Amino acid sequence: MKKILSIAAAALLMSSAATAQHCCEKGPKLKSYSFVEVQGGMEWTATDAKIDKLLSPIGALSIGHYFTPAIGARLHVSGLEAKGRFEELNKDYKWNFITTDADLLVNLSSLFSCNYARPLNVIFVGGIGLTNAWKNDDMKAIIQENPNMAPLAWGKDNRLSHNLRAGLRLETNVTKPLGLSLEVAANSLDDRFNSKTNDADDWMISGMIGLSYRFGHKYTKPVKVVRQVPEEVWEEVPDTIIVKEKRPIVTEEHKKIEEAIFFEICKSDASAAAGTSEAIKKVAELMKTSEDAKFTLTGYADKGTGNAKLNKMYAKKRADDVTKKLINEHGLDASRLTSDSKGDTVQPFAENDKNRCVIITGEGTFKVTKYEEYDAKKITTKKVKKTVMRDVVEEEWPSCCR
Repeated sequence: MKKILSIAAAALLMSSAATAQHCCEKGPKLKSYSFVEVQGGMEWTATDAKIDKLLSPIGALSIGHYFTPAIGARLHVSGLEAKGRFEELNKDYKWNFITTDADLLVNLSSLFSCNYARPLNVIFVGGIGLTNAWKNDDMKAIIQENPNMAPLAWGKDNRLSHNLRAGLRLETNVTKPLGLSLEVAANSLDDRFNSKTNDADDWMISGMIGLSYRFGHKYTKPVKVVRQVPEEVWEEVPDTIIVKEKRPIVTEEHKKIEEAIFFEICKSDASAAAGTSEAIKKVAELMKTSEDAKFTLTGYADKGTGNAKLNKMYAKKRADDVTKKLINEHGLDASRLTSDSKGDTVQPFAENDKNRCVIITGEGTFKVTKYEEYDAKKITTKKVKKTVMRDVVEEEWPSCCR
Protein backbone atom coordinates (compact mmCIF):
# COMPACT_ATOMS: atom_id res chain seq x y z
CA MET A 1 0.00 0.00 0.00
CA LYS A 2 2.92 2.32 0.72
CA LYS A 3 4.15 1.78 -2.83
CA ILE A 4 0.73 2.62 -4.24
CA LEU A 5 0.58 5.86 -2.27
CA SER A 6 4.11 6.81 -3.36
CA ILE A 7 3.36 6.10 -7.05
CA ALA A 8 0.12 8.11 -6.90
CA ALA A 9 1.88 11.08 -5.35
CA ALA A 10 4.69 10.97 -7.94
CA ALA A 11 2.21 10.76 -10.83
CA LEU A 12 0.30 13.76 -9.55
CA LEU A 13 3.50 15.75 -9.17
CA MET A 14 4.52 14.98 -12.75
CA SER A 15 1.03 15.84 -14.04
CA SER A 16 0.96 19.13 -12.17
CA ALA A 17 4.45 20.03 -13.37
CA ALA A 18 3.46 19.40 -16.98
CA THR A 19 0.18 21.23 -16.69
CA ALA A 20 1.92 24.15 -14.99
CA GLN A 21 3.43 24.98 -18.38
CA HIS A 22 -0.05 25.67 -19.74
CA CYS A 23 -1.15 29.27 -19.52
CA CYS A 24 -4.64 30.61 -19.87
CA GLU A 25 -4.58 33.47 -22.34
CA LYS A 26 -7.42 35.40 -20.76
CA GLY A 27 -9.21 35.44 -17.45
CA PRO A 28 -8.36 36.26 -13.85
CA LYS A 29 -5.26 34.55 -12.46
CA LEU A 30 -5.18 33.50 -8.82
CA LYS A 31 -2.09 34.81 -7.09
CA SER A 32 -0.09 32.73 -4.62
CA TYR A 33 -1.46 32.93 -1.08
CA SER A 34 -1.05 31.49 2.44
CA PHE A 35 -3.68 30.10 4.78
CA VAL A 36 -4.40 28.75 8.25
CA GLU A 37 -7.10 26.18 8.89
CA VAL A 38 -8.84 24.49 11.80
CA GLN A 39 -10.63 21.18 11.31
CA GLY A 40 -12.78 18.85 13.33
CA GLY A 41 -14.47 15.54 12.69
CA MET A 42 -14.30 11.80 13.34
CA GLU A 43 -11.70 9.10 12.78
CA TRP A 44 -11.80 5.32 12.61
CA THR A 45 -8.83 3.05 13.29
CA ALA A 46 -9.42 -0.14 11.29
CA THR A 47 -9.56 -3.42 13.20
CA ASP A 48 -11.87 -6.43 13.42
CA ALA A 49 -14.53 -4.51 15.37
CA LYS A 50 -17.49 -2.73 13.79
CA ILE A 51 -16.95 0.84 12.64
CA ASP A 52 -19.61 2.35 14.90
CA LYS A 53 -17.79 0.95 17.92
CA LEU A 54 -14.50 2.60 16.95
CA LEU A 55 -15.45 6.14 15.90
CA SER A 56 -13.57 8.78 17.83
CA PRO A 57 -13.25 12.58 17.64
CA ILE A 58 -10.31 14.19 15.87
CA GLY A 59 -9.17 17.79 15.43
CA ALA A 60 -6.48 19.45 13.32
CA LEU A 61 -4.63 22.71 12.79
CA SER A 62 -2.61 23.51 9.70
CA ILE A 63 -0.71 26.32 8.00
CA GLY A 64 0.09 26.27 4.31
CA HIS A 65 0.83 28.11 1.12
CA TYR A 66 -0.29 27.80 -2.52
CA PHE A 67 2.64 28.57 -4.79
CA THR A 68 0.41 28.43 -7.89
CA PRO A 69 -3.34 27.91 -8.30
CA ALA A 70 -2.64 24.17 -8.65
CA ILE A 71 0.22 23.37 -6.26
CA GLY A 72 0.46 24.01 -2.53
CA ALA A 73 1.91 22.55 0.65
CA ARG A 74 0.95 22.57 4.31
CA LEU A 75 2.17 21.57 7.75
CA HIS A 76 -0.70 19.64 9.29
CA VAL A 77 -1.03 18.68 12.97
CA SER A 78 -3.94 16.42 13.92
CA GLY A 79 -4.95 14.14 16.75
CA LEU A 80 -6.95 13.68 19.92
CA GLU A 81 -8.21 10.22 20.68
CA ALA A 82 -8.28 6.78 19.05
CA LYS A 83 -10.21 3.67 20.00
CA GLY A 84 -9.70 -0.10 19.74
CA ARG A 85 -11.81 -3.07 20.80
CA PHE A 86 -11.71 -6.76 21.76
CA GLU A 87 -14.99 -8.16 20.49
CA GLU A 88 -14.63 -11.47 22.36
CA LEU A 89 -14.23 -9.58 25.64
CA ASN A 90 -16.73 -6.81 24.71
CA LYS A 91 -14.19 -4.29 25.90
CA ASP A 92 -13.00 -1.01 24.39
CA TYR A 93 -9.72 0.71 24.97
CA LYS A 94 -8.61 4.23 24.15
CA TRP A 95 -5.39 6.16 23.72
CA ASN A 96 -4.29 9.62 22.68
CA PHE A 97 -2.22 10.49 19.66
CA ILE A 98 -0.84 13.41 17.68
CA THR A 99 0.24 13.34 14.03
CA THR A 100 2.43 15.89 12.27
CA ASP A 101 2.51 15.67 8.47
CA ALA A 102 4.06 17.63 5.64
CA ASP A 103 1.39 17.48 2.91
CA LEU A 104 1.41 18.20 -0.79
CA LEU A 105 -1.81 19.84 -2.06
CA VAL A 106 -2.70 19.40 -5.72
CA ASN A 107 -5.78 21.34 -6.87
CA LEU A 108 -7.17 18.97 -9.49
CA SER A 109 -9.74 21.55 -10.59
CA SER A 110 -7.02 24.06 -11.44
CA LEU A 111 -5.11 21.44 -13.42
CA PHE A 112 -7.95 21.12 -15.90
CA SER A 113 -9.74 24.48 -15.73
CA CYS A 114 -8.72 28.11 -16.10
CA ASN A 115 -11.73 29.33 -14.13
CA TYR A 116 -9.94 30.06 -10.88
CA ALA A 117 -12.99 31.84 -9.49
CA ARG A 118 -15.00 28.59 -9.47
CA PRO A 119 -17.11 27.95 -6.36
CA LEU A 120 -15.73 24.45 -5.69
CA ASN A 121 -12.25 22.91 -5.81
CA VAL A 122 -11.28 19.22 -5.69
CA ILE A 123 -7.85 18.86 -4.06
CA PHE A 124 -5.62 15.80 -3.71
CA VAL A 125 -3.75 15.54 -0.43
CA GLY A 126 -0.64 13.42 -0.09
CA GLY A 127 1.91 13.56 2.73
CA ILE A 128 4.35 11.95 5.11
CA GLY A 129 5.02 12.49 8.80
CA LEU A 130 5.25 11.07 12.30
CA THR A 131 2.64 10.00 14.84
CA ASN A 132 3.19 9.83 18.60
CA ALA A 133 0.77 7.95 20.89
CA TRP A 134 0.43 7.91 24.66
CA LYS A 135 -1.90 7.10 27.58
CA ASN A 136 -2.48 3.46 26.70
CA ASP A 137 -3.60 2.45 30.21
CA ASP A 138 -6.83 0.75 29.01
CA MET A 139 -4.90 -1.68 26.80
CA LYS A 140 -2.38 -2.42 29.51
CA ALA A 141 -5.18 -3.29 31.96
CA ILE A 142 -6.84 -5.66 29.44
CA ILE A 143 -3.55 -7.47 28.81
CA GLN A 144 -2.88 -7.86 32.53
CA GLU A 145 -6.35 -9.35 33.06
CA ASN A 146 -6.13 -11.50 29.95
CA PRO A 147 -2.48 -12.44 29.36
CA ASN A 148 -3.44 -14.82 26.55
CA MET A 149 -4.75 -11.98 24.39
CA ALA A 150 -2.65 -10.24 21.72
CA PRO A 151 0.64 -8.98 23.10
CA LEU A 152 1.05 -5.26 23.69
CA ALA A 153 2.76 -3.67 20.72
CA TRP A 154 3.98 -0.55 22.47
CA GLY A 155 7.42 -0.51 23.91
CA LYS A 156 8.27 1.76 26.80
CA ASP A 157 10.37 4.18 24.77
CA ASN A 158 9.24 3.54 21.16
CA ARG A 159 5.84 5.10 20.61
CA LEU A 160 6.65 6.99 17.41
CA SER A 161 5.15 5.75 14.14
CA HIS A 162 5.51 6.76 10.53
CA ASN A 163 2.41 8.21 8.82
CA LEU A 164 1.72 8.08 5.08
CA ARG A 165 -1.37 10.00 4.01
CA ALA A 166 -3.54 10.22 0.89
CA GLY A 167 -6.92 11.89 0.64
CA LEU A 168 -9.27 14.27 -1.13
CA ARG A 169 -10.61 17.69 -0.17
CA LEU A 170 -13.68 19.52 -1.38
CA GLU A 171 -13.06 23.20 -0.75
CA THR A 172 -15.36 26.11 -1.51
CA ASN A 173 -15.40 29.86 -0.87
CA VAL A 174 -17.54 31.40 1.84
CA THR A 175 -16.10 34.82 1.22
CA LYS A 176 -12.82 35.80 -0.43
CA PRO A 177 -10.70 35.36 2.73
CA LEU A 178 -12.64 32.39 4.17
CA GLY A 179 -12.87 28.86 2.87
CA LEU A 180 -14.97 25.88 3.93
CA SER A 181 -13.71 22.33 3.33
CA LEU A 182 -14.55 18.65 3.68
CA GLU A 183 -11.52 16.36 3.82
CA VAL A 184 -11.38 12.56 3.83
CA ALA A 185 -7.96 10.94 4.26
CA ALA A 186 -6.47 7.47 4.71
CA ASN A 187 -3.40 7.22 7.00
CA SER A 188 -1.02 4.28 6.99
CA LEU A 189 0.78 3.87 10.36
CA ASP A 190 3.15 1.45 12.05
CA ASP A 191 1.76 -1.75 13.51
CA ARG A 192 2.24 -0.41 17.04
CA PHE A 193 -0.33 2.42 16.58
CA ASN A 194 -3.43 0.49 17.77
CA SER A 195 -1.40 -1.45 20.38
CA LYS A 196 -2.17 -4.81 18.79
CA THR A 197 0.54 -6.76 17.06
CA ASN A 198 -0.52 -8.26 13.71
CA ASP A 199 2.61 -7.77 11.55
CA ALA A 200 0.86 -5.29 9.23
CA ASP A 201 0.48 -1.53 9.07
CA ASP A 202 -2.48 -0.02 10.89
CA TRP A 203 -4.96 2.17 9.01
CA MET A 204 -6.78 5.21 10.27
CA ILE A 205 -9.54 6.82 8.15
CA SER A 206 -10.52 10.40 9.04
CA GLY A 207 -13.25 12.74 7.86
CA MET A 208 -13.11 16.41 8.90
CA ILE A 209 -14.82 19.69 8.17
CA GLY A 210 -12.53 22.72 8.13
CA LEU A 211 -12.62 26.49 8.11
CA SER A 212 -9.65 28.32 6.61
CA TYR A 213 -8.51 31.91 6.45
CA ARG A 214 -6.53 32.94 3.35
CA PHE A 215 -3.88 35.66 3.31
CA GLY A 216 -3.53 37.44 -0.03
CA HIS A 217 -6.23 35.38 -1.76
CA LYS A 218 -6.57 37.73 -4.73
CA TYR A 219 -6.99 37.57 -8.50
CA THR A 220 -4.97 39.47 -11.05
CA LYS A 221 -6.73 42.25 -12.93
CA PRO A 222 -6.41 43.12 -16.63
CA VAL A 223 -4.34 46.11 -17.71
CA LYS A 224 -5.72 48.48 -20.33
CA VAL A 225 -3.40 48.71 -23.34
CA VAL A 226 -3.83 51.09 -26.29
CA ARG A 227 -2.84 49.62 -29.66
CA GLN A 228 -2.99 51.06 -33.15
CA VAL A 229 -4.65 48.77 -35.65
CA PRO A 230 -5.17 49.37 -39.38
CA GLU A 231 -8.74 49.78 -40.49
CA GLU A 232 -10.22 50.19 -43.95
CA VAL A 233 -12.84 52.96 -44.11
CA TRP A 234 -14.92 54.57 -46.82
CA GLU A 235 -14.57 58.32 -47.10
CA GLU A 236 -16.65 60.77 -49.12
CA VAL A 237 -14.65 63.18 -51.32
CA PRO A 238 -15.85 65.92 -53.70
CA ASP A 239 -16.40 64.90 -57.32
CA THR A 240 -17.51 66.71 -60.49
CA ILE A 241 -19.63 64.91 -63.05
CA ILE A 242 -21.19 65.92 -66.37
CA VAL A 243 -24.94 65.41 -66.58
CA LYS A 244 -27.44 66.03 -69.37
CA GLU A 245 -29.94 68.71 -68.44
CA LYS A 246 -32.67 70.60 -70.31
CA ARG A 247 -33.38 74.32 -70.33
CA PRO A 248 -36.57 75.95 -71.59
CA ILE A 249 -36.52 78.13 -74.75
CA VAL A 250 -39.66 80.21 -75.33
CA THR A 251 -40.54 81.21 -78.91
CA GLU A 252 -43.61 82.80 -80.47
CA GLU A 253 -45.46 81.06 -83.30
CA HIS A 254 -48.63 81.95 -85.27
CA LYS A 255 -50.87 78.90 -85.24
CA LYS A 256 -54.35 77.57 -84.95
CA ILE A 257 -55.59 75.49 -82.03
CA GLU A 258 -58.54 73.19 -81.65
CA GLU A 259 -59.41 71.46 -78.36
CA ALA A 260 -62.53 69.45 -77.39
CA ILE A 261 -64.20 69.14 -74.01
CA PHE A 262 -66.63 66.23 -73.66
CA PHE A 263 -69.86 65.93 -71.65
CA GLU A 264 -72.00 63.10 -70.34
CA ILE A 265 -75.44 62.38 -71.74
CA CYS A 266 -78.11 64.94 -70.76
CA LYS A 267 -75.43 67.06 -68.98
CA SER A 268 -74.65 70.68 -69.71
CA ASP A 269 -72.80 71.58 -66.49
CA ALA A 270 -69.09 71.17 -67.06
CA SER A 271 -68.52 70.56 -63.35
CA ALA A 272 -70.75 67.45 -63.45
CA ALA A 273 -68.86 65.77 -66.27
CA ALA A 274 -66.06 63.39 -65.31
CA GLY A 275 -62.67 64.98 -66.09
CA THR A 276 -64.17 68.10 -67.62
CA SER A 277 -62.69 70.52 -65.09
CA GLU A 278 -59.20 69.21 -65.75
CA ALA A 279 -59.75 69.47 -69.52
CA ILE A 280 -60.92 73.10 -69.18
CA LYS A 281 -57.90 73.93 -67.01
CA LYS A 282 -55.53 72.47 -69.62
CA VAL A 283 -57.16 74.43 -72.44
CA ALA A 284 -57.11 77.64 -70.34
CA GLU A 285 -53.34 77.33 -69.80
CA LEU A 286 -52.86 76.98 -73.55
CA MET A 287 -55.12 79.97 -74.32
CA LYS A 288 -53.19 82.16 -71.87
CA THR A 289 -49.97 81.71 -73.87
CA SER A 290 -51.40 84.07 -76.51
CA GLU A 291 -52.16 87.74 -76.01
CA ASP A 292 -53.96 88.40 -79.31
CA ALA A 293 -55.74 85.18 -80.26
CA LYS A 294 -59.53 85.13 -80.17
CA PHE A 295 -61.43 81.94 -79.44
CA THR A 296 -64.78 80.49 -80.42
CA LEU A 297 -66.49 77.98 -78.14
CA THR A 298 -68.99 75.90 -80.14
CA GLY A 299 -71.41 73.59 -78.34
CA TYR A 300 -72.66 70.30 -79.84
CA ALA A 301 -75.16 67.53 -79.00
CA ASP A 302 -75.27 63.97 -80.30
CA LYS A 303 -77.89 63.15 -82.90
CA GLY A 304 -78.43 59.63 -81.51
CA THR A 305 -80.34 60.72 -78.42
CA GLY A 306 -83.04 63.30 -77.62
CA ASN A 307 -84.58 65.54 -80.27
CA ALA A 308 -83.44 68.61 -82.16
CA LYS A 309 -85.02 71.09 -79.75
CA LEU A 310 -83.50 69.53 -76.62
CA ASN A 311 -80.17 68.99 -78.31
CA LYS A 312 -80.02 72.66 -79.34
CA MET A 313 -80.63 73.70 -75.73
CA TYR A 314 -77.97 71.34 -74.37
CA ALA A 315 -75.43 72.43 -76.95
CA LYS A 316 -75.90 76.15 -76.14
CA LYS A 317 -75.76 75.56 -72.34
CA ARG A 318 -72.56 73.58 -72.74
CA ALA A 319 -70.83 76.34 -74.72
CA ASP A 320 -72.05 79.04 -72.28
CA ASP A 321 -70.96 77.05 -69.19
CA VAL A 322 -67.41 76.45 -70.48
CA THR A 323 -67.16 80.16 -71.46
CA LYS A 324 -68.16 81.26 -67.93
CA LYS A 325 -65.65 78.94 -66.33
CA LEU A 326 -62.81 80.22 -68.52
CA ILE A 327 -63.71 83.82 -67.54
CA ASN A 328 -64.64 83.37 -63.86
CA GLU A 329 -62.29 80.56 -62.77
CA HIS A 330 -59.30 80.96 -65.07
CA GLY A 331 -59.27 84.73 -65.69
CA LEU A 332 -59.51 84.84 -69.49
CA ASP A 333 -60.61 88.11 -71.12
CA ALA A 334 -64.32 87.87 -72.07
CA SER A 335 -63.73 90.08 -75.12
CA ARG A 336 -61.60 87.37 -76.68
CA LEU A 337 -64.24 84.64 -76.28
CA THR A 338 -67.26 83.96 -78.49
CA SER A 339 -69.91 81.38 -77.56
CA ASP A 340 -71.70 79.53 -80.37
CA SER A 341 -73.96 76.46 -80.69
CA LYS A 342 -74.67 73.95 -83.48
CA GLY A 343 -77.12 71.68 -81.66
CA ASP A 344 -77.16 68.29 -83.39
CA THR A 345 -77.06 69.74 -86.88
CA VAL A 346 -73.36 69.18 -87.11
CA GLN A 347 -71.66 66.01 -85.91
CA PRO A 348 -67.86 66.68 -85.73
CA PHE A 349 -67.06 63.11 -84.67
CA ALA A 350 -67.99 59.80 -86.26
CA GLU A 351 -68.59 58.27 -82.82
CA ASN A 352 -72.03 59.38 -81.64
CA ASP A 353 -71.23 59.86 -77.93
CA LYS A 354 -68.24 62.13 -78.60
CA ASN A 355 -70.54 64.71 -80.19
CA ARG A 356 -71.74 65.77 -76.72
CA CYS A 357 -68.93 68.33 -76.55
CA VAL A 358 -67.66 71.91 -76.75
CA ILE A 359 -64.92 72.54 -79.32
CA ILE A 360 -62.64 75.52 -78.71
CA THR A 361 -60.94 76.96 -81.82
CA GLY A 362 -58.64 79.94 -82.07
CA GLU A 363 -55.89 81.55 -84.13
CA GLY A 364 -53.12 83.94 -83.15
CA THR A 365 -49.59 84.23 -81.89
CA PHE A 366 -48.82 81.69 -79.16
CA LYS A 367 -45.79 81.31 -76.90
CA VAL A 368 -44.24 77.90 -77.48
CA THR A 369 -41.81 76.44 -74.92
CA LYS A 370 -39.20 74.01 -76.18
CA TYR A 371 -36.46 72.35 -74.19
CA GLU A 372 -32.83 72.28 -75.25
CA GLU A 373 -30.48 69.61 -73.90
CA TYR A 374 -27.01 70.66 -72.74
CA ASP A 375 -24.04 69.36 -70.71
CA ALA A 376 -24.07 70.63 -67.12
CA LYS A 377 -21.40 70.25 -64.44
CA LYS A 378 -22.67 68.83 -61.16
CA ILE A 379 -20.73 68.87 -57.90
CA THR A 380 -21.31 65.66 -55.97
CA THR A 381 -19.37 63.27 -53.74
CA LYS A 382 -17.95 59.81 -54.19
CA LYS A 383 -16.76 57.19 -51.74
CA VAL A 384 -13.15 56.02 -51.74
CA LYS A 385 -11.59 53.32 -49.59
CA LYS A 386 -8.56 54.24 -47.49
CA THR A 387 -6.60 52.69 -44.64
CA VAL A 388 -6.34 54.56 -41.36
CA MET A 389 -4.75 53.67 -38.03
CA ARG A 390 -7.21 53.51 -35.19
CA ASP A 391 -6.55 53.37 -31.45
CA VAL A 392 -8.05 50.30 -29.81
CA VAL A 393 -8.18 49.95 -26.04
CA GLU A 394 -7.85 46.32 -24.98
CA GLU A 395 -7.64 44.54 -21.67
CA GLU A 396 -4.45 42.52 -21.40
CA TRP A 397 -3.98 39.94 -18.72
CA PRO A 398 -0.61 39.53 -17.01
CA SER A 399 1.33 36.38 -17.79
CA CYS A 400 -0.05 33.18 -16.37
CA CYS A 401 0.84 32.63 -12.76
CA ARG A 402 0.59 28.88 -12.65
